This record gives sequence, C-alpha cells and structure tokens, in this order.
Amino acid sequence: MHLYFRKLGTGKPIVILHGLFGSSDNWLTVSKAFSEKYEVFLIDLRNHGQSPHTESHTYEEMAEDLVQFLVQNNLEKIILIGHSMGGKTAMAFAQKYPQKIEKLIIVDISPRYYPPHHQRELDALHSLDLSKLQNRQEADEIMAKSIPELGVRQFLLKNLYRTEDGIFKWRMNLPVLTTQINRIGEESLKNSSISVPTLFLRGENSNYISENDIKLIQTIFTNAQTTTILNAGHWIQAEQPKAFQDVVFNFLA
Repeated sequence: MHLYFRKLGTGKPIVILHGLFGSSDNWLTVSKAFSEKYEVFLIDLRNHGQSPHTESHTYEEMAEDLVQFLVQNNLEKIILIGHSMGGKTAMAFAQKYPQKIEKLIIVDISPRYYPPHHQRELDALHSLDLSKLQNRQEADEIMAKSIPELGVRQFLLKNLYRTEDGIFKWRMNLPVLTTQINRIGEESLKNSSISVPTLFLRGENSNYISENDIKLIQTIFTNAQTTTILNAGHWIQAEQPKAFQDVVFNFLA
C-alpha cells in the first residue's frame, strides 16, 4: 500500500488523517500554519482521495497502512492528528504502535461506538448518475434536493472529478464505503491503556464527544486532556481554524 500524500514545511513530522468522505485537500489551509514550524504530511487514507481503492475498509488495515507509510518515508516518531474517521484510525495506530507517536491529537471523536448516521450523504451521492452528468452545477442541484447545506455539498463534491475522456468519476471508493459504512463508527480500544500524551478536541456545537465520552477517554488514555473549541461543530479545523491552531501549538510546545 502506497498512500497518496502532500508534504509541507520542515521540522518534526506531523501526520494528519482526514475523516470519512474527505481527503488531504481538506487540511491544506490549516496546515500552512503548522508547516511554518513542522514538516506536515497530509495523507489520503485508503479508499479516499488519490490513494488506492481496496475491497475492505477497517481501522486495523488503515493503522497498518500508516505504519507502512512511516517506513516508506523514513519517519520513526511522529505527531499524529486525526479527525473523525481519521481519529479512530489514529487511536487504532496508537494502540498498536504507541512507541511511534510523540504526541497524539484526536479531533471530535471518541473510542465509543457510533451508530450509522451517514445515510443521507450516501443517498445523495448515489443519486448522481455519473454517466449522464453534464457538469458540477448539475451535480450540486441534484444533491441539493436531499442536502440543503451548501457547505456539506461542496465538501462531498470535492470527490468528483472529470477524467481525460470527459467522464465524471468519484475519487473515493463509494461502493466499498457504502458496504462498509457500519464499521466506520465501531467501538475501539476496548480494555486498552494508552499512555501517549494525547489531546482530544471537541466542538462546542458537536455531539460527537459527550461528558460520558470524556470519562471513557480518561479510562483509556492515561495522559490525556480534553479541550472544547467554542462556536465550532464537528469540523473544528474548518469552522474555527485560528482557535484550532492555537490549541494545537500550545499542546505541542
């Protein structure tokens, strides 16, 4: 497995893992600030972006993809940041390879089980007949029937591209992500103890990390702290980039 990645800056390595339906593109803006002090690697996880498509999509596999990535790029110890699905991947990696992490930052996700809750987005994505699609505006209009939020549609449509033959295709592996969707929210780290210095960030307006989740986090991560970012939902880094950067820099100092 050779994951696609983008690299910015020089210094200690920071590796960033995006969430479901995302890609390394989503982190380019916020990572420019990090690249002033660190070497930043933005990864496309398997079945996303420009990384390989596979027939399965598990956190165990994605953790192994990451350790291969470190070997391929001669990285021995990293600062690891993961958002949502990327956060679950980062936790799976920390469980198996704690010695490879200097510090861990988990963005708006906890180790608990999350019931499937992406059906609306999947339905909207499957509503597009790419063989008949004329342009991106048409795709947006079709998806708007089920997803009124412009920002959500723009996020999803970043996965849409036109081939040299003029045909629209998805960069993400939509068939596999659809069949594997029940595994995205699975419980992780059961009966584990992780001592890596860890920062959990949650959005004030997000319900992904509750007070009960914080108690769970504290039982597993013995050296963890949790910070709430005000006026932010699930996509903290996009909604409050300056506050996100400040908290991360403070944790890494």
